[in-house]
Amino acid sequence: MNKQNIAKLQLFFTGIEARYEENKDFFESIRIEFYSGTKVFKAVAEPVDENIRLNYKGETRILEINSILSLVINEMKEFDKLRLEYCERGNILMIEADEKNVTMKSKENQKQESKEESHFNTATITKRNYYIKSTEAGKLLTEIGIMGSNGKIRNDMIRKYNQIDYFIELVSEMLESFSEKSRCLNIIDCGCGKSYLSFVLNYYIKEVLKKNCYFLGLDITAEVIGSSKEMAANLNYRNMEFINADAREFIAGNRELPLKKPHMIISLHACDVATDYAIAMGIKNEAASIIAVPCCHREMLSQYRYEPFQNILKYGILKARMADTLTDGLRGLLLEAFGYNVSIIEYISPLESPKNLMIKAEKITNFDRAKYEEYIRLRKSLNVSLTLEGVLMEYITKQYTL
Repeated sequence: MNKQNIAKLQLFFTGIEARYEENKDFFESIRIEFYSGTKVFKAVAEPVDENIRLNYKGETRILEINSILSLVINEMKEFDKLRLEYCERGNILMIEADEKNVTMKSKENQKQESKEESHFNTATITKRNYYIKSTEAGKLLTEIGIMGSNGKIRNDMIRKYNQIDYFIELVSEMLESFSEKSRCLNIIDCGCGKSYLSFVLNYYIKEVLKKNCYFLGLDITAEVIGSSKEMAANLNYRNMEFINADAREFIAGNRELPLKKPHMIISLHACDVATDYAIAMGIKNEAASIIAVPCCHREMLSQYRYEPFQNILKYGILKARMADTLTDGLRGLLLEAFGYNVSIIEYISPLESPKNLMIKAEKITNFDRAKYEEYIRLRKSLNVSLTLEGVLMEYITKQYTL
């Protein structure tokens, strides 16, 4: 190939090298074809640890990205034509070079699904337009156990699939807004469990929105952390980290949180005060948003009293439902005091679960003393104390005196 086109090829490779350094966690492979007349010589480069393994001419070597691209340049002095595909999650850069021209174009990197999957129509589940489409995210959905080996959503996981996809719908606008301002979205899943939500969010941000992201999953159960690590490895999701830890360690300052000022902290169905610890972690680390779906409200039930309602609250089921409402309402007020715009919405149908509310909070301003005092007045009128306020007391005192 002539020197002019080799120089152009080197310029394209400079861009690929910069892209690799920026998006290293999403790199999948480089597939190369050298042409000499009718003969084709192939090479494949794939990630291994912090470097890249290159297979070429029956030889395997561990190299850095710049060494691989330099090798291609040197080889092209002897060949007529090149076809190179730089593959990363959600995108492929294709470079073709010959004596006449050097071109580069991109296309979406979507794994081919099996024929069994292609007939699957999500409208048979509901009529909504799914954000995570089964025909495109088959590998992900199979790995996390939502899709069966036959390419269909498992009957016992349809509810989970719908819940997760609706979660994506509810936060999609917020994620798009954050991605316009940041090169990489950092998200913490507090009490991640089996991490269904983190895996699907990861897919949506990287492969649908085409934005970089990093996920940290925390859970006190070693077994689910081990399972999440294994699934991340199987999916080659190297932008995910899972830690077996108690959120209280980070809130108390006994351990340092790897991510500072995350874009989002999520907590799905954390039991009772575990939701408070997730919210407290978000507040103390100035998370841009906090999304919580609470479960099992027990703390306030044994505490609260409100004299005008005593003849109503003597009915146990009404007292329990009121405790749920008051708990989430007070959580919302405290979030507002810390400068968050809060909405509390119905996440799923009450026919699926009575624990169906989502607290959706986005940071918009600084600490508001007046709103905090409003929260205190209401809490005192109910004769209750909340874990959320307790674990934040030192932080509240600091904000209150600024």
